[in-house]
Amino acid sequence: MEFKTLRNIENSFRQIRLYAIVFSLLCAAVTGYALWRSYSFAEQQRQKVYVLDNGKSLMLALAQDASINRPVEGREHVRRFHELFFTLAPDKNAIENNMKRAFNLADKSAFDYYKDLSEKGYYNRIISGNVQQRIEIDSVVCNFEIYPYTARTYARQFIIRSSNVTKRSLVTTCLLLNSVRSDSNPQGFNIEKFGVAENRDIEIIER
Repeated sequence: MEFKTLRNIENSFRQIRLYAIVFSLLCAAVTGYALWRSYSFAEQQRQKVYVLDNGKSLMLALAQDASINRPVEGREHVRRFHELFFTLAPDKNAIENNMKRAFNLADKSAFDYYKDLSEKGYYNRIISGNVQQRIEIDSVVCNFEIYPYTARTYARQFIIRSSNVTKRSLVTTCLLLNSVRSDSNPQGFNIEKFGVAENRDIEIIER
């Protein structure tokens, strides 16, 4: 009888120990799952940015990987450079102001091209002839697979005189390098080895 009682006590102790082990494992699993979910939730919250709209209401903005927008920013950088560099008015100060802003987006190759045109009297003829020049970008083709990135721009150039409008086909090439963002260079790129591959008259419209 005594032996049977001892056996029952031993079996009960084993059962209690087994239950304790199972309970401990369940607690550890629940704790681990709770920690994992908390970390995931914290990561999701870190992707959210709340913006105050004129001090009135909060708007939710989602943070994205900066590299996702680099192709868009690169094309916009090239587009902006061309608009500044090839948009000319018959005013020396306006030309110089546009050129200074364009040079902030490019290296010495853009200045060399400007200097070459200047030495040939191109800008003096723009001013003396009261000529307007503007550009329309058709497309900017960039290869972001290989660094430094290559860019090729297809555009139409309009040279507006009092007697006629000359329409030109303009094709340029350049390299795009990552640079520091600033007020004068918001996209954070720098144009190198800028060159004009094609610049020919395609139509002259009498006015």
